[in-house]
Amino acid sequence: MKWITRERPKIDRIACPWLIKRFVDNEAEFMYVPSDKVIQLSKEHGAIPFDIPNVEYTHYGDECTFDYIIKKHKIADPAIQTLAIIVRGADTDRHDLASQVAGLWAISAGMAYNITNDYELLAQGMIVYDGLYTWAKLLQHEKHTQNPFENTLRDVYQKFLSEKKKSKDVPGWAKELKEIIQDQIDTNLTLSLKEISHSLNVHPSYLSREFSKYFGDLSFGDYIRKLRIEKSIELLKDPNYSLAEIAYLTGFSDQSHFNRIFKNLIGKTPAVYRKNLREK
Repeated sequence: MKWITRERPKIDRIACPWLIKRFVDNEAEFMYVPSDKVIQLSKEHGAIPFDIPNVEYTHYGDECTFDYIIKKHKIADPAIQTLAIIVRGADTDRHDLASQVAGLWAISAGMAYNITNDYELLAQGMIVYDGLYTWAKLLQHEKHTQNPFENTLRDVYQKFLSEKKKSKDVPGWAKELKEIIQDQIDTNLTLSLKEISHSLNVHPSYLSREFSKYFGDLSFGDYIRKLRIEKSIELLKDPNYSLAEIAYLTGFSDQSHFNRIFKNLIGKTPAVYRKNLREK
């Protein structure tokens, strides 16, 4: 069967062909034409018009054409129901409907900008929606972590969140976290509280507040910087390390960043500090 819609698709006019090909008619053909030609050409080619006003396959209320196809063809796959919310949010600027909405909009807008041939855009879009469907069906509960340490850190925080604090004693999670961070200082430690809070599904401000209670009233970032500087002081005693190497080994973005943080905390630059060590 042939289907026809407006040219220059972004969301619904890519998502709907994917849904039709995968769940309604795998032999379906699609045409993208100027808006004012859709109805005329649909009659000439015997094609079903979609995602335009005043046709059967279109928006109804707050729902988009993707939703209508699901209902019309009784598609009961739970993964498709998940996809429908994301597609609807991206197609109607309802980014509050699901956390994936903004990402789908960004990818779709970028692809439409880069690819000017609608049929090439559709081919690439089919791959995107295949991936999104696989995520919805099999991977919704999977989380990406930057490295094994972040995974361990997440486990520690999860243990804390499951505990009910009954005293003012330092909780086990804080002691364990301190040991883990100290162990990692030797390995070019680069951590972001925002990334960690995202992986935990906990607001960053909450973690920041709880963290400072058990780490000398220091924020997560200040505590990490303090440990980096302490490690750099040990490395400065070894003349085999250049200042640039020490900056790298202690997780700073570059030597100038290292110099600035070091001077703020110690009161002198690393070069002056090292010179004073040699003069003793």
